[in-house]
Amino acid sequence: MYSYSDFDEAFVRTRVVQFTNQVERRLDGSLTEDEFRPLRLMNGLYLQLHAYMLRIAIPYGSLNPGQMRQLAHIADTWDKGYGHFTTRQNIQFNWPKLPEVPAILSALADVEMHSIQTSGNCVRNVTADHFAGAAADEIADPRPYAELLRQWSMDHPEFQFLPRKFKIAITGAPHDRAVTRAHDIGLRMVRNAEGDPGFEVIVGGGLGRTPMIGMTVRDFLPEADLLPYVEAVLSVYNTLGRRDNKFKARIKITLHETGKDEITRMIEAEFARLRPLFGGNDQKLLADIREAFAPPAFRDAPTAAYDAFHKADPVFRAWADTNLTRHRNDQYAIVTVSLKAPGLTPGDATSDQMRLLADLAERYGHSDLRISHEQNVILPHVHKSDLPALHAMLLKAGLGTANVGLLSDIIACPGMDYCALATARSIPVAQELATHFEALKLEHEIGPLKIKISGCINACGHHHVGHIGILGLDRAGVENYQITLGGDGTEDAVIGEKTGPGFAYDEIVPAIERILRAYLGLRQEPAETFLQAFKRVGMEPFKSALYTTEDAQDAA
Repeated sequence: MYSYSDFDEAFVRTRVVQFTNQVERRLDGSLTEDEFRPLRLMNGLYLQLHAYMLRIAIPYGSLNPGQMRQLAHIADTWDKGYGHFTTRQNIQFNWPKLPEVPAILSALADVEMHSIQTSGNCVRNVTADHFAGAAADEIADPRPYAELLRQWSMDHPEFQFLPRKFKIAITGAPHDRAVTRAHDIGLRMVRNAEGDPGFEVIVGGGLGRTPMIGMTVRDFLPEADLLPYVEAVLSVYNTLGRRDNKFKARIKITLHETGKDEITRMIEAEFARLRPLFGGNDQKLLADIREAFAPPAFRDAPTAAYDAFHKADPVFRAWADTNLTRHRNDQYAIVTVSLKAPGLTPGDATSDQMRLLADLAERYGHSDLRISHEQNVILPHVHKSDLPALHAMLLKAGLGTANVGLLSDIIACPGMDYCALATARSIPVAQELATHFEALKLEHEIGPLKIKISGCINACGHHHVGHIGILGLDRAGVENYQITLGGDGTEDAVIGEKTGPGFAYDEIVPAIERILRAYLGLRQEPAETFLQAFKRVGMEPFKSALYTTEDAQDAA
């Protein structure tokens, strides 16, 4: 992975000193909260319902064991012994005390981490496929490009005060595991007719109050043109984007109001102006960056013991069949460690679990860790012969849940338990859904399913692209949960359809059960997934099952 240069080190240390001074001035009253707010947000510090929250950047989701251990140390020293991994591939600490935040930032700098630009109207964390560099279907590792974009966007003088926050996602594989079509800029690696690698450039995606799937403005962009083209997109948006209404300030609204053809013309004109100014320096930097992402030294060893264990042990087999993904090296597997044990908070990891994951990465995983946008932890390179031992250690630590891609592998934002913007609870809904269906023993029968839950219209839980999406809202002081069906965050991305009137808190779990029992009755064969069945039969059969006569009368 990328290691800091002397410039990076000095830059981050300078920001720590700067913010330390700002905190001191806030504490002695020299700065009011209104004056301090933009300063703390530039450093990822939010004021939530009960305490401050610090959001720490994990660029494109990549961590080494030393960094994971430092996060565990921060959790124990300055928080409550756990951290929360998010859909931005970051980690959040929910209980830091303001006087102690500078010490946390200094501890982060010790391991080449920071919280800069995890908030504000700037380019936020560049996210990537969490299987990058390991996936069997990958055209090329997208992380060098993500690192190039990270360095370019960090403290970029032109793009620190954009009309609104800006998010970029990149994937190097045909199968989109980075939700690129729901980002301000999505980059999907493709090949042209000659076989050369490049990018499909998608602009104007986003969820939240006005969910939209992005539009393709370039079918094929040569990889050498990536940085000037992205800068052209940002420059056009910075000029056109609205600053009179924050609800209409995202690039998705700019594209809608301007029109795809016109905004594409403007981007191409700006790109033509900018491209000669780069002079090849971006490619020299990319070449240097790419050296840091060389594949690990894979070992050559027999895998027969894995095959035998998989056949003999049903608990291991259930875990392997759900939590392992094919690696580009047939002797290896990609391990997804579920942070979704039924009854616990999705995305939370204790300090002890973080330390174990660091140890396992060192012992079995070539010292490589990833955070997925689905709030799980990935060990991307594990030799198959090591999988039984690794699984046993995960089980002992409560990290052996065999549910990746199944019902209880739920994405959930912090909701009203933590967030000042939330209008309903998300975490308890996720917990109750998981434990309810665990008791019914239906999860494996239902098969692949993505449930995503948000506690407000900002959609941090990505509910719009869930196969089943749940949005918590406030209706006259009462929590009300709206359901959407048929959403998809892959290369075939689509926004889910609303089913109809929402449900009270104590009604949402039975409502989801009615939907899923309807699916089990509707599917043509066990191999037909929920999403496939929904696309085949449409909304009406599910609405009929969801809204009984009694429900309809209550809704009226």
